Amino acid sequence: MPQARHTADDRPARVGASRARALEVLQDAGQPLGVQEVAELMDLHPNTARVHLDALVGAGLATRDREERDTPGRPRTVYAAAPGEAPLGQRNYRLLSEILTSLLAASLPQPGRASLEAGRAWGRYLSQRPVPFQQVDTEETVDQLLGVLSEIGFDPERDDQPDDQHDDTGQRIRLRHCPFREVAKEHRDVVCAIHLGLMQGALSEMESPLTADRLDPFVEPALCVAHLAPARDGGPAPTELPTPTARPATSSAAAARPGSSVPEAPSVPEAL
Repeated sequence: MPQARHTADDRPARVGASRARALEVLQDAGQPLGVQEVAELMDLHPNTARVHLDALVGAGLATRDREERDTPGRPRTVYAAAPGEAPLGQRNYRLLSEILTSLLAASLPQPGRASLEAGRAWGRYLSQRPVPFQQVDTEETVDQLLGVLSEIGFDPERDDQPDDQHDDTGQRIRLRHCPFREVAKEHRDVVCAIHLGLMQGALSEMESPLTADRLDPFVEPALCVAHLAPARDGGPAPTELPTPTARPATSSAAAARPGSSVPEAPSVPEAL
């Protein structure tokens, strides 16, 4: 029986809308492009563009090489669309993420703290630091944070309703379409801590006067709410992390099966 051929029409379903767009940029260019060029064409931060380009390379849809040059200096890394149709095969990243998060939760004495720090590091990496001595606008940093969350796969929305817990000085972000929803329900202490740390790291890198103070997971089946508050001097306040998700006594194989029962877990409490 002949195998189905993947076409450009189903690329967004396979690699995501932003990465499909990055692939189209490479294809339309007709020549290798650097990260900065792709970032400008897509109106993205260079670090975000690099993440998409490296993912395309990992999927076999693009190539990465050192640019040949006749003048002294470090050669650029350039990307080009892979010739022909790359054989993708079946992927199961959800299973891989479940394996890794369960290993992290079981192996580290403080998996939530480690996950928070990992999220902070990636949040800083995916964000743009302002130029020295620039006056940072609070609303602009919130808009940039929404952009970072959107690129990851969330459908974020600013909630203008005042946060009474912070005397109307805080803001809230409604997060729909968690890109790791199934794994997060099973391992909130790891996945939700990563998301909270990512927002903290991003706002810190932007030198925003706000930080992500708390994350309430699954206040509705497909909605989480992030609470922003004035940042303390020196960065995000120490964060009290959620306790591990309580699970019924089942075999590890049953727990890993998609569709298995997952009990409710407590919210991510407010920062100390």
